[in-house]
Amino acid sequence: MGSPYFYLEFLLSWLDLLRDAGYENPSIFALDYTLVPDGSFPKQLNEAIAGYEHVLSTVGDARRVCVSGDSAGATIILSLLLHLANPHHHVRLMGGIREWRLEKPVLAVLISPWVTLVSERHQNTRSDYLDIKTLHTYSQEYAGDYASPDDPLLSPGRCKDVLWWYQACPSHGIYLEYGTEEVFAAEIEDLVRFWEENGVEVSSRGQRGGIHVWPVASLFLSDGSARRLEGLKNIVQQIRGRV
Repeated sequence: MGSPYFYLEFLLSWLDLLRDAGYENPSIFALDYTLVPDGSFPKQLNEAIAGYEHVLSTVGDARRVCVSGDSAGATIILSLLLHLANPHHHVRLMGGIREWRLEKPVLAVLISPWVTLVSERHQNTRSDYLDIKTLHTYSQEYAGDYASPDDPLLSPGRCKDVLWWYQACPSHGIYLEYGTEEVFAAEIEDLVRFWEENGVEVSSRGQRGGIHVWPVASLFLSDGSARRLEGLKNIVQQIRGRV
């Protein structure tokens, strides 16, 4: 579901807030990656790698690049970071891609990442609009016939290799936004706790009563510009404080 066109107001609002925060020439590159069932792993990760290469070739300095995504897009960003740290795993798992290391971005900002594709801890809630049965169907379609949903490149929450995360973490860390009432909250909090306990640079904010990707959803559900942009303003503040 969704496309860069669905996110157009969100992205333009983000760009405007970045200018207000003092960035002279901010730019946003939105990747229109293949959705299931039209393609399965590793197609989406390969597209993310190609998109990241394009951004680096345009900007010329990874220290000026922040990567971000929400929901499945945030999962792909985590997969991209793990790939950048260990491209050999991707080659060994799927084959047929180039194996060389690209520079890491300066920062990763994640909104409600789907950190583990299939988990017993996923539970439908009274508030959230996600449905577990549908999500797990999507996850099987994403994994396809040649990969396991439990592989770290598909389910980054399954990666317990601390060294791999050290190498994957952007130079200025990882920031997460999520809702405390969303289906993925428990898995997100587990991953954040694992990172914190092992010295991976991470900070997070769980919006009390928030649903899945609430900074995006609030554009549609909240009344008044202040509430509609609350999540985005906090994200921009976090970026400005780090970059």
